[in-house]
Amino acid sequence: MNAIKKYVAECIGTMALVILGCGTAMLVGCSAASGCGYILTALAFGLTIVGMAYCIGNISGCHINPAVSLGVLLSGGMTVKDFCGYVVSQCIGALLGSGILAAIFGLGGVTDQTGGFGSNGLAGVNGSIAAGLIVEVILTFFFVLTILGVTSKKAGHGSFGGLIIGFTLVLVHILGIGLTGTSVNPARSLGPAIVAACTGNTAPIASVWVFIVGPLVGAAIAAGLYKWMEKEDKASK
Repeated sequence: MNAIKKYVAECIGTMALVILGCGTAMLVGCSAASGCGYILTALAFGLTIVGMAYCIGNISGCHINPAVSLGVLLSGGMTVKDFCGYVVSQCIGALLGSGILAAIFGLGGVTDQTGGFGSNGLAGVNGSIAAGLIVEVILTFFFVLTILGVTSKKAGHGSFGGLIIGFTLVLVHILGIGLTGTSVNPARSLGPAIVAACTGNTAPIASVWVFIVGPLVGAAIAAGLYKWMEKEDKASK
């Protein structure tokens, strides 16, 4: 598959994730107290992954997340060149998605219930950077570990892989939304934070590094652990 086509697919997929996931959060809010918006936001992110998995999965693998790409890279599933191309494409897609949301909500006069284009924050953990990092490391660890397991040649999940991954994303959002807004995806966090800063809200960009470092660390741990668990012992051969 031509590399450019893969990069375009990753850009489109990440753009869709931001528009549909963050857009839902902006529209309905994601307060744990109200419940409905919380669940709708979790479903929006997970179902977008399901749709994109069956749309662009055969083209790029549907990473649409730098943390997932890092996990695949460290597992030996892609080259450094492709990893860099994927990450750049994902970040561009997130920026495009956030810009489109800004246009829709701005031109339509619709209130952004999140106050920052669905960006992540530390309010749910009372501003604790340490707690925010732990949340993002753990949630990304489980998410990427699931992806590596589902996509392993030994797994044999076939066409159900996209559903499993998508609903795992729903699951981590159910816990994470009330804590950090759930990133587990550096591009998804960076795009809304940049657009929010351009409109005068600099709070998200100030803490966005947490939602870049946390997911990448979680993905690296997941990749290392899964590679070790999957490796066959020489003595067992």
